[in-house]
Amino acid sequence: MAVTLEHPDSTRDSSPHPALSSRAAAEAYLGGVCFKLGPPMLIGAELEWFTVYRPGTAASRNSRQSSFTGRRPTAALLAQALGPHAPHSIASDSPAEPLSGGSRVTVEPGGQIELSSIAVPDPADLCARLGADYRRLHELLGSRSIGMVSAAADPARAPRCQLRLPRYQAMEHYFGRIGPFGRLMMSNTAAAQVSVDIGADRAELTARWTALHTLGPALVAAFACSPVLRGAPSGEWASQRMRTWLHLDPARACPPVTDWTDPVTGYARWALDAPLLCVRRAETGPDWRAPDGATFDDWLAGGLDDEIGRRPDIGDLRYHLTTLFPPVRPAGYFEVRYLDAQPGDGWKVPIAVLHALLSTPAAVADATAAAAGTAGRWLDAARHGLADPQLRAAAVALLEAAIAHSRTPAPELLAALRRCSAGAQPVGTV
Repeated sequence: MAVTLEHPDSTRDSSPHPALSSRAAAEAYLGGVCFKLGPPMLIGAELEWFTVYRPGTAASRNSRQSSFTGRRPTAALLAQALGPHAPHSIASDSPAEPLSGGSRVTVEPGGQIELSSIAVPDPADLCARLGADYRRLHELLGSRSIGMVSAAADPARAPRCQLRLPRYQAMEHYFGRIGPFGRLMMSNTAAAQVSVDIGADRAELTARWTALHTLGPALVAAFACSPVLRGAPSGEWASQRMRTWLHLDPARACPPVTDWTDPVTGYARWALDAPLLCVRRAETGPDWRAPDGATFDDWLAGGLDDEIGRRPDIGDLRYHLTTLFPPVRPAGYFEVRYLDAQPGDGWKVPIAVLHALLSTPAAVADATAAAAGTAGRWLDAARHGLADPQLRAAAVALLEAAIAHSRTPAPELLAALRRCSAGAQPVGTV
């Protein structure tokens, strides 16, 4: 929810797509695209950092929140620094080459920089690749006096959108009618996102889906590290970033998963009934705002023919999926989107934890049982973190289960357990 707002090149897809004949066809398509079955073997991650521009100074690797002193770099400056690795969102003619470790670079609306890894079987290999790509990214940005800040929320700078693309202008308009959290999410938050395979069959899919949601609140509490967010309404929260996402727009960020007997059917129906956030127009068209109160199903059923002038196709449906922000988003794999960006190299810890807890069906069952008592307590986790005794106990149990199911527990896992047992926040400190 990382906090990726759109997949790479999602705005550049101009190829023709098949039409959608009915809602049933759309639901069937979503089931196949979002929940691709196969042996669970791979893990990936998306990591975000804030960026600061300090002209005339060398970029520092200081990851403390005090290093927020500095302006947000412009999209043009980021493009200059990234060169051939710049994403199309800031350089339309860029080759958008991946870094040597395979990660692609994306830029979020507030100037946050993101590494989207390739998927690999070994979490140690994943961390090594991301570490190498981080170091190269740091060098590239430093060449233009742009620093990277490891934090989950910006405590110093007012929210400001640096990417004035039609998508983001439509998002600002949409979220601005709900409250302050949309703009804060776009510009002032950062996450550590871990992606894992769906499962080999429907039974394993359901078990992994259930586990990821059940253990979510305990992991939110364990990795909460954003108590201060500039521009947020008053209130003490362990994770202002997660608070922002939970209050962003319940219709697109808080699906009623406990009401679903089948996650595939439930998610497809929820996605089609979710409000339209924006509608892609011709590249020259600046206004991507969607009709007020309209859902994707309204568009599909012909209720928006006068306003939009056409029915949606599969490309529009795929794009609509990138505007939904649930805690766990199925995208052919499960995107675990509920964790704060961690200080320093702390992002290695949630990768190790989630890989271990999903490594085998037995591990999945143990993780689900360990966190069952705190399932659904998302708001409490964001507000209190490990100060809540029940959430802390569940987090400790999950870390113990992760260590038990690791062939060779990584040192950062053992350190995380010690910090969690002591109530130290966050546990992802390396």
